[in-house]
Amino acid sequence: MDLVVEGRLFLNGELEQGCVGIEDGRIVAVKKVLRGDTKIDAGYRIILPAAMDPHVHFRQPGLTNKEDFGSGSMAALHGGVTTVLDMPNTLPPTDRLAVLKEKKRIIRRRSFVDYGFFVTTDLPRRLEAMAPHAAGLKIFMGSTTGSLLDNDDNSIHRMLRKAEELSVPVSVHAEDDAMIFLAEAESLKDHLRNRPADAEFNAVRRLAALGAKGVNICHVTRAEVLDIAAEAGMSCEVATHHMLLDINSPLGSRGKVNPPLRQPAAKEALYRAVAHGKATMLGSDHAPHTTDDKAEDFHICPSGVPGVETMFPLMMAAVKRNDIPLATLVRMACEEPARRFKVPKGRIEEGMIADLAIYDPREVTTIEGARLYSKCGWTPYEGMEAIFPQTVIMRGEIQLKGGEPCGETIGRDIKDGTI
Repeated sequence: MDLVVEGRLFLNGELEQGCVGIEDGRIVAVKKVLRGDTKIDAGYRIILPAAMDPHVHFRQPGLTNKEDFGSGSMAALHGGVTTVLDMPNTLPPTDRLAVLKEKKRIIRRRSFVDYGFFVTTDLPRRLEAMAPHAAGLKIFMGSTTGSLLDNDDNSIHRMLRKAEELSVPVSVHAEDDAMIFLAEAESLKDHLRNRPADAEFNAVRRLAALGAKGVNICHVTRAEVLDIAAEAGMSCEVATHHMLLDINSPLGSRGKVNPPLRQPAAKEALYRAVAHGKATMLGSDHAPHTTDDKAEDFHICPSGVPGVETMFPLMMAAVKRNDIPLATLVRMACEEPARRFKVPKGRIEEGMIADLAIYDPREVTTIEGARLYSKCGWTPYEGMEAIFPQTVIMRGEIQLKGGEPCGETIGRDIKDGTI
């Protein structure tokens, strides 16, 4: 065996002392005692499957002053994430096969973690061409960063049926654009007024009426939406900023996101619902902008916050506080994203790709934007508690050691058949 990792393993929903045997990048054995060429003894530390983030904006191509795949993937690695799915609202948008292929060419051998690409289009023939190479289809029912928008029920229904025919997963930015106001905004409260919760409720109800079973609702902000989606057979993805921040957070334009931060009571209800296992997946919606971008007048500054690096560490601190069960976190951040997007990761069991993260629950740190790896250089979680991984192993290779990246750009496209 190439490598044996020993410690407290997350197996079948619980922590058990044991060993993971790794060979040729795969887990080949999980037993109490194993021998290998190299051994990592994690002692009392926790060994988890590495996380997968199904929602990032790494800004390449076209917006690399904000982020690129090198900086974004290193940030992901530092946060215990070894697979990311990148969204299509780049420049140019990933809306046709030629653009998708060029994006793949640009990013090849530049990522520290594995990756896949969402595409967007309202033309079935374009989706058919891109389907073999795409991680999923993204539908924007509400206008957000960029000009992508498809808020017509007939068009959405047509694309959902085509995606189902092609076995392409679908994620939706669910805000009804007809209910979004364009009044000038000077604060987070004004932004919330312009993008009310009713826009989210209505979009999800429309999807349910269209029979959107199996569709994933991105960045859900209200606990009630989790129930509506579940009843319709849809999955839900929740972002940490909607669980931890609200319109009273002292962030100003740095807290401007779409969908917006909600009232404190809504945030707390969402947090409780997640803790009780009502959400399907955790997704950062990592959408970095430069400090200069965010310093613009509130009304014109772009929406979005960085989060891929802090998503799992923030939730690990929540686990330590007994706010969220460890099993719930692993299901949301590791198991479910891997299952939904058909990546053989997310669980510590034979046959899985050997992506592991080792955490010391005693090592609680305070988040500092200046010490993070994202190119944007700031975080909305400044001063919050987090538990970052000490070691990250990807396909049996140590990529992070002692909390510092030490590997190379070995990330692979999840759709090219090489992982």
